[in-house]
Amino acid sequence: MEFERDHNTSSSSLPSLCKQLASSTLRGSLEPHIPVVDLSASDEDLVVRAVVKASEEWGIFQVVNHGIPTELMQQLQVVGKQFFDLPEAEKEAVAKEEDFEGYKRNYLEGIKAWDEHLFHRIWPPSCINYKYWPKNPPQYREVNEEYTRHMKKLTEKILGWLSEGLGLSPVALTKSLGGEMAEYVIRVNFYPPSPKSELALGAAVHTDIGAITLLVPNEVPGLQVFKDEQWLDLEYINSAVVVIIGDQLMVWLIVLFSYFPLYFLG
Repeated sequence: MEFERDHNTSSSSLPSLCKQLASSTLRGSLEPHIPVVDLSASDEDLVVRAVVKASEEWGIFQVVNHGIPTELMQQLQVVGKQFFDLPEAEKEAVAKEEDFEGYKRNYLEGIKAWDEHLFHRIWPPSCINYKYWPKNPPQYREVNEEYTRHMKKLTEKILGWLSEGLGLSPVALTKSLGGEMAEYVIRVNFYPPSPKSELALGAAVHTDIGAITLLVPNEVPGLQVFKDEQWLDLEYINSAVVVIIGDQLMVWLIVLFSYFPLYFLG
């Protein structure tokens, strides 16, 4: 379940925006760290409390020992990169039409925003339209279907822990989002090198519009979180999965925890 809400930014405002972001980014030993939750803890109550606390105070956290094989996460990134390396004509074969699914390059008033992405449904099977799934590389479908099985299982675990933290039945949030018919989508992002680094802005400031996002990052830094009037860098942890509470779940948190939304740049 991964959706993004991007706020439009004009090309003329990019240099000043980049300077503002740089000046307001907090780095160093005093920088607050985005929480990391180890899901292998033997005491599940500790995991529940850690997930709820991170969601309440941050709205974003990383999970380790989550059950998704590291090799599979690497394969997911490899097939994604192989797709973006294809000639433009091949990528356009799965380009967006009127639907939100498919391949797209983002531009800001004629200046490339250094963002290409591939977006399509991965669950439930009845909602999948394979015309938006690349045929090249050949392993793309197999890798994505295997990743979907693991990702769906992890998502339901996290929703279950959040449900318990909200004082609800463990399946309450999963059911409220549609249960087995809840729609899951994947967005594969690619940020090519920019010829003008001062204008490089891979993704504009945004919140995630869905319920929950599971992000598989790579070692290239970029994702930042706005908290307490500062932009904070996400520390890359090999094989970790980044969990972002989306707008739908944020409504629950606002009501029950007086929680206020964070904004993301990455």
